[in-house]
Amino acid sequence: MIRQAKGVLDLRLEEYIRELKKIEILSPEEEARLWEAFKAHHDEDARAKLIQSYQPLVFKQAAPYRTSEHIMDVLQEGTVGLIEAVEGFDPSRGVAFSLFAVHRIRGRMIDFLRKEGDSAAPCIDGMVDAEGLPWKERIADPGALPEEQAESHVLAERLREAMARLPQKERIVLEEVYLEGGAVDGVADELHLSTSRIYRLQKTGIRRIRGMMARFMHHWHEK
Repeated sequence: MIRQAKGVLDLRLEEYIRELKKIEILSPEEEARLWEAFKAHHDEDARAKLIQSYQPLVFKQAAPYRTSEHIMDVLQEGTVGLIEAVEGFDPSRGVAFSLFAVHRIRGRMIDFLRKEGDSAAPCIDGMVDAEGLPWKERIADPGALPEEQAESHVLAERLREAMARLPQKERIVLEEVYLEGGAVDGVADELHLSTSRIYRLQKTGIRRIRGMMARFMHHWHEK
């Protein structure tokens, strides 16, 4: 029975991938036209085209969970995150949509897996930066965040909430550089900023998170 269920799941995934291969990449000019049509004129066809065109981004974010029995649900949750990103995106801010959307897509997937109790869901201990160092050690003051508490689900959730509260560009820089291991110059190109500006955003973002987490830990110890 389990083998049969897996076979059905594999078939559904194969069908999804076949449909994915039919999607054509938008040219910058066509994408700009679609955003204009949707945001300025509420064109639902343009909205649908944007969602379809960025479905490969959902698949890419789901790749780490491809062995999960919930992979199709993960893809569905990621698509919901993509739709939310399309709805909330402001093209005038000069941030690439892929950078804006990836965090909402990934967040939806992780939330779903955690609720399902799936071991494929990443935790803070599994997050490493480009140098292979645990991310929690790079953003946290060891004196304020004891090792045993950093491993708790509550603290991991608080950290994720703190990330969500950062200004958009600071959050993107931290997630792209620390979590994704992206090159600073690559992120700078995506955001149309200088590398020195990226380093400043990185430093400020880390300082903000340390402050938020320190306040949380202070209240934690008072309870």
